[in-house]
Amino acid sequence: MRVEDNFVIDSTNNFHQKALQWAAQFDEVAYLHSNGHSDQWSAFDCLIAVKATSSYTSTSGNTLQDVQKFIDTYPDTYIPGFFSYDLKNEIEELETHHDDPLGFPLAYFFVPAVTIKTIGNTVWITAENPAQIYQTILDFTWQTASVGFDGQIQTRWSKAEYMLAFNKMQDHIQRGDIYEVNLCQEFYADQVNLNPVAAFEKLNSISPTPFAAFFKFNKNYILSASPERFLAKRNQQLISQPIKGTAKRGKTAEEDQKIVQGMLNSTKEIAENVMIVDLVRNDLTKSAVPKSVKADRLFEIQTFKLVHQMISTITCEIDEKVADVEVIKNTFPAGSMTGAPKIAAMQICDQVEATRRSLYAGSIGYFGPEGDFDFNVVIRTILYNAQSKYLSFQTGGAITVQANAEDEYQECLLKANGMLQVLDTHIQ
Repeated sequence: MRVEDNFVIDSTNNFHQKALQWAAQFDEVAYLHSNGHSDQWSAFDCLIAVKATSSYTSTSGNTLQDVQKFIDTYPDTYIPGFFSYDLKNEIEELETHHDDPLGFPLAYFFVPAVTIKTIGNTVWITAENPAQIYQTILDFTWQTASVGFDGQIQTRWSKAEYMLAFNKMQDHIQRGDIYEVNLCQEFYADQVNLNPVAAFEKLNSISPTPFAAFFKFNKNYILSASPERFLAKRNQQLISQPIKGTAKRGKTAEEDQKIVQGMLNSTKEIAENVMIVDLVRNDLTKSAVPKSVKADRLFEIQTFKLVHQMISTITCEIDEKVADVEVIKNTFPAGSMTGAPKIAAMQICDQVEATRRSLYAGSIGYFGPEGDFDFNVVIRTILYNAQSKYLSFQTGGAITVQANAEDEYQECLLKANGMLQVLDTHIQ
């Protein structure tokens, strides 16, 4: 029988680092870390869940309905998991013809035997013997290890091929098929080895973000430094915080301030952000009490270690007749990763892009014991299948009629920078 107990941790004993390395021994691991970023909707600083007592893996068909049944079966616990971007093909009448070298499922969720939640210097452990687990983690020998990446990152597109794809997207915009689209490209390596824990630790050090995640199931690993919240539910409120607008950090505080001001004065960045805010408002309307959808905060610049991001916040009151998974269905995938109109943008992305997105542009998060949930957008994320030894990450950017191909290409490289640093490599 699982019980909950709480303990006070000392900031000098590296509890989170030890807990991650301890957790990584298990076959199923979810490690969700806010890296000190918090807002009024944050539920914890860190959540660790390990060892599945039950799990759900989607193959195809009725994924969302099956997830709802799964979480309804286990109402009093955290259930971490993910939705892949390709779930869009079930939600809408869409198809993806690209190969799937990663082989990740459309969705995966598990009920953990052990849950560890920290807020400040207090840790709550839910398990059969919380005190024993707490002591085991304290006694764990935390070790630094090499990332162990032994390959070379390649691009799925050459720069010339990216430019060609960009021009195709611009043609669709000129014809009026779409007015904004997120064009993505893949960086990959085949037949490579990696120490996933060491890689995540390095990624989280290089790029500490509010929705960071280390996720392991079987031989599959997700190493995420996502700065973006896709969708959260807190009591009867839904919150979405799309990102549109990215700029590099300056070398000095003065340069940083100049870059931020440039973002706020950029008609292109503002236009992109407005389009996605409108799309998210429309998506939320399907699950909302009438007239409750509000764009609470627009064009906020949040500064992270590697980049500045323009973030807007949209909220609504949830219609009590709409189930949690129905809410996700009504908003998935994140509008910031598609474009507008949403379905047309997804169709065109499937035609123009060279790679299946898989989990990239999907969501990692959890359903909570109080009926809440919180999911990120899978960006700035390394995906690794240790069985096939295939490693992949993707980056993208919004294209509008005002976009410049060279600028967008450079933005893709900027977003790839943290992951390339982790692997101590460059683009071939």
